[in-house]
Amino acid sequence: QVQLVESGGGSVQSGGSLRLECVVSGLILEWYAIGWFRQAPGKGREGVSCVSMRYGNTWYAGSVKGRFTISRDSAKNTVYLQMNNLTLEDTAVYYCAARGGNDPPVCSTQRSGYTYWGQGTQVTVSS
Repeated sequence: QVQLVESGGGSVQSGGSLRLECVVSGLILEWYAIGWFRQAPGKGREGVSCVSMRYGNTWYAGSVKGRFTISRDSAKNTVYLQMNNLTLEDTAVYYCAARGGNDPPVCSTQRSGYTYWGQGTQVTVSS
């Protein structure tokens, strides 16, 4: 059974930091790329960052580049998203997702490119 479990969300003041974790089970991670998406109230789900577990390539949305860092620990089947200098606009539910299997293990910016999803973790930034 495939599971992606996010944790690390919470409430933080503007300018603060959080580190999200995505623990994956039931997949051979080398065959997948892991993406982080977010969905703010009343908005669509948007891609934030991604890492290819096989090749190590990373991708960041322009709005988070320079503030967020994605990393992986293959031994722990875990992908991290370090979020620094958070702003009010970062408030959202954050989801991790896996892309691979029949798809190449490379990042996609499209939600439809991912097969497996976690349940999400809430990040709230206040002024």
